[in-house]
Amino acid sequence: MGKIISLANQKGGVGKTTSAINLAASLAALDHKVLIMDADPQANATSGLGFDLKNIKTTIYDCLIEGTHPKDILLNTEIEGLDVLPSTIDLVGAEIEMLNLPNREMVIKEVAEKVSDNYDFVLIDCSPSLGLLTVNALTASDSVIIPVQCEYFALEGLGKLLNTIKIIQSRLNTALQIEGFLLTMYDSRLRLSNQVVEEVRKHFQQMVFDTIIQRNIKLSEAPSFGKPAILYDAGSKGAMNYLNLARELLQKNEKTRVKNAEKIIR
Repeated sequence: MGKIISLANQKGGVGKTTSAINLAASLAALDHKVLIMDADPQANATSGLGFDLKNIKTTIYDCLIEGTHPKDILLNTEIEGLDVLPSTIDLVGAEIEMLNLPNREMVIKEVAEKVSDNYDFVLIDCSPSLGLLTVNALTASDSVIIPVQCEYFALEGLGKLLNTIKIIQSRLNTALQIEGFLLTMYDSRLRLSNQVVEEVRKHFQQMVFDTIIQRNIKLSEAPSFGKPAILYDAGSKGAMNYLNLARELLQKNEKTRVKNAEKIIR
C-alpha cells in the first residue's frame, strides 16, 4: 500500500500546490509510482499538470459524492508513473453535501484506499482552509507535509493547523504523523527569510526538512505551461530543490532504490 501524504496549510500562497506538483513529478522521475489527489476546488494541481478544466467531465467530486471508482477517472500525465485524480470548482459543493453523509470525515480515506495499492506515494493537495475536505484528507493520510513560506506571517495560523492535527490524531486518525515542515519561497538575500528559517528550525527542530525551496522564477512560470519544473526547465534551481526534497523524503522513508550496477564493488 502506498504512503498517503497530505500537503496542508490553511494559509494560502505558501506553495502547497507547487510542492505537490513538483514533489510528485520528482518522485516519479526517480522511478516511483505517484498519484496526486487534487482535493482543492481551485484545481490548480490539475491545471498545473497540463489538463484543461473545461474538458474534464468526471472528477474527485464524483468519487466523493456519487461513489465513482477513482480508477475510472484517473488521468495520466506527461511524466511516466505520475497520475492525477482531477478536481474542478464543483468540489466546492462537495463539502456541503458531505455534511449529511455517515462517517463524513472518512470519505476521502475510502477513495484513497481503492487505489493506493497501485502507487508508492499518494499526495493529497489540500485547499487553503481547515474545512471538511482538509479534515478528510488528514484523516486519510499517513502523514502531512506543512509548507511554510519564508516571509513575515509564516508562523501565523500554524497553531490552528497543529491543533487541528492533534484533534485528528486523537479522534480520527491515531497514526497520523507530521512528515515535516517544508520551508518555501526562500530568498537568501533577505534577512527576513533567514530569520524565518532560524525561527522554524528552533521551534520544530528535526521535524523541518533539510531541503529548502528557494524563490525561483521557473517554478512560477511552469504552471502556466501546464508542466512541473522538471519538464519546464530541468536545470533550474526550483527543479533541483524539489529533486533534493524527493530524495530526502525517500531516504526518510527508507525507500531509496540502489541500482544493481551500483551494488558492484569495482
